[in-house]
Amino acid sequence: MSELIEGRLLKRYKRFLADVELPDGQQITAHCPNTGAMTGCAEPGSRVWLSVSPSKTRKYPHTWELVETPQGMACVHSARANKVVRSAFEAGLIPGFEAYPEIRSEVKYGQGSRADLLLQGGEGQVFVEVKSVTLCVEDGQGLFPDAVSERGRKHLRELAAVCNESTRAVMFYCAFHEGITRVSAAGNIDPRYRDALLEALHQGVEVLAWGAQVSPQGVALVRPLPFSVDPEETSDAG
Repeated sequence: MSELIEGRLLKRYKRFLADVELPDGQQITAHCPNTGAMTGCAEPGSRVWLSVSPSKTRKYPHTWELVETPQGMACVHSARANKVVRSAFEAGLIPGFEAYPEIRSEVKYGQGSRADLLLQGGEGQVFVEVKSVTLCVEDGQGLFPDAVSERGRKHLRELAAVCNESTRAVMFYCAFHEGITRVSAAGNIDPRYRDALLEALHQGVEVLAWGAQVSPQGVALVRPLPFSVDPEETSDAG
């Protein structure tokens, strides 16, 4: 990310817009690059950080990137998770994928889908779907999704369909909230997603969860997190 501008959130509305007050008192409208509910990450008065696009054609040149919550910093620009996860694979930070040195992004597969990442190597290939997790509830529990997600269920079905002897499939939960210490499906929000995830696991889809360090200086994965389908069944990751 380029150098960010700090401000105070006034309100988020129409899903894609947020009004922010800058330190000099100026009020601007910024693009909100997150289509989810953003529960706990969009409280009026919160400190936020914005990037600024050099494009002369954008109606709203500012983009909301980060927010400070009572539980820690969070990155609300969910699309950045793909780049952060790719960087971690490229750096060899994620164990168990050393045999797949070639990495591509946005690769077509399945029924009109695009895999966020495709890892390839001598042992075959790995399709990776990346999900940004920012819903942090009690005791560091991260949940996904934060709203009903048919798209998320479709990705699980697509991943399950490609699994075979030479092809691995990974659902990668990127915790973009520093308060998250473990990740589970939000079955209370989208029970069909929870059931689809359990079915995908039974069909061979692997699940990884990693936590990120989030600051105005940058966002990067730093540690694996425990994952379980249901919050009460959390066990160590890996």
